Amino acid sequence: MKNIQISPSILSADFSQLGTEIKRLEEGGADMIHVDVMDGHFVPNLTIGPPVIKALRKHCSLKFDVHLMISSVHKYIKAYADAGADIITIHPEATQNLEESIKMIKDLKKKVGVSLNPGSKIELITEYLDKIDLVLIMSVNPGFGGQKFMPEVLDKIKQLKKIQQEKNFTFDIEIDGGINFENCKIAIDAGANILVSGTTVFKSNGGDIKKNIDLLKLK
Repeated sequence: MKNIQISPSILSADFSQLGTEIKRLEEGGADMIHVDVMDGHFVPNLTIGPPVIKALRKHCSLKFDVHLMISSVHKYIKAYADAGADIITIHPEATQNLEESIKMIKDLKKKVGVSLNPGSKIELITEYLDKIDLVLIMSVNPGFGGQKFMPEVLDKIKQLKKIQQEKNFTFDIEIDGGINFENCKIAIDAGANILVSGTTVFKSNGGDIKKNIDLLKLK
């Protein structure tokens, strides 16, 4: 099993203190920073754009794990790459040509992630698994923080893990949505090696970020 990594979602951070919050995450042992980008169109909410990511980049040396929940996503990829994203994750439903979007991200020297919503079939991405660095499985319907974990998506993680082992692929398997101290173990056991967590990291145990990250890693 790969080392478990924690990618805290800044969607649950204090937006008036984002620079400070990101420093707290880095000091608390986060492996990367998960940035949820929503456009109010592909998903029913609005969050942050490239200027905010560019400003935050100065406050942190960790990788920025940027999840683009926007459409049409292809025309925005370069802006987020230029702003400082290290991993750019897109949804197959949000681009007219997934292969072209994957190629663009690679040409910009960024890691490629592809995300599947709870209702999205794994077949949408199976032919691209040799070209991507990360598969993000959504365990809630994207758009809002604080939703309850949907255990039925674990079957997709198990399928991905099986393909990964059979074909000797190296992509990471990330899970995002309602991840807490109770369900992190079943997500890891299913095959996930990167956990996205917002509320649990920032709010549990009196906001003790280091303790919360360690607990999610099953330390």
